[in-house]
Amino acid sequence: MTKNDRRTLTEQLRCAKIINSANGKEVLGLTVNYHTHTHLCGHAEGEIREYIEKAIEAGLTKLGFADHAPQFFEGGYGPAIRKNMRMTPKEAEKYISDIRAYSDEYKGDIKLFCGFEAEYFPTIFAKLQSFCRDYGVDYLILGQHCLTIEPSDFWVGAPTEERSFLTRYVDEVLEGISSGSFSYVCHPDVCHYVGDDAFYRSEMTRLCVGAKKLGIPLEINIKGLCDNRFYPSDRFVNLAKSVGNDMILGVDAHNPSDLHNENDRRKVSEFLSRNGITPLDDITLRKI
Repeated sequence: MTKNDRRTLTEQLRCAKIINSANGKEVLGLTVNYHTHTHLCGHAEGEIREYIEKAIEAGLTKLGFADHAPQFFEGGYGPAIRKNMRMTPKEAEKYISDIRAYSDEYKGDIKLFCGFEAEYFPTIFAKLQSFCRDYGVDYLILGQHCLTIEPSDFWVGAPTEERSFLTRYVDEVLEGISSGSFSYVCHPDVCHYVGDDAFYRSEMTRLCVGAKKLGIPLEINIKGLCDNRFYPSDRFVNLAKSVGNDMILGVDAHNPSDLHNENDRRKVSEFLSRNGITPLDDITLRKI
């Protein structure tokens, strides 16, 4: 697709969006997404260009790539580190340079940002910060998939009634966002605690209060919702609403088609309406 073709397509889509809105047919006017993966993480599909083209087709004005960050583990990437989870530091260098090149190529069609979704591992986080700063990475979003250092510790998506795991999850999220380096918290209710409801509400309220004090938005994860996962839940978003947290939609795209799926957008609209949630249109990205 040439640049002129892209401009023609973009204008057609903008006109179509206005018409659909006037006819009451627009489902969800999503124009910004900062949670986009690529094939480099090992469990997503699609090249960077494919995501960009689909985002333009969907009418997005800003697209942030936040594939799973390389982590600077002691001893490097050995067989003990989870496979199909993240790119290596060497792969990350190309990831960054490719996004920069595409940013120039698609200038005028869409605004691109280069970021990472990252866990907060306190003993090695400074190394990730240094890497990101050296390469001019635009932003980080916090996705605390496991506690302490993978794979030696608890994977938070596994169902558990163990209270200490939920407490540790909340502790590490709050410590991570206190660093000032994360722009928002991805799927904040990803810790799959299935124990006492009162304890869950107490701990997750603590997370919400801490995020609000720091001005950190919480994500409503579209992939989790549309894949019928246990998150995002009505229970959690209503806690966040009662605390007064800012919330932002994140596609968590693992396939280019995730960026332009009308069924998904309809499902998200229903979720927002049911819970009385009005998410932010955009956020200010924080320096790492």
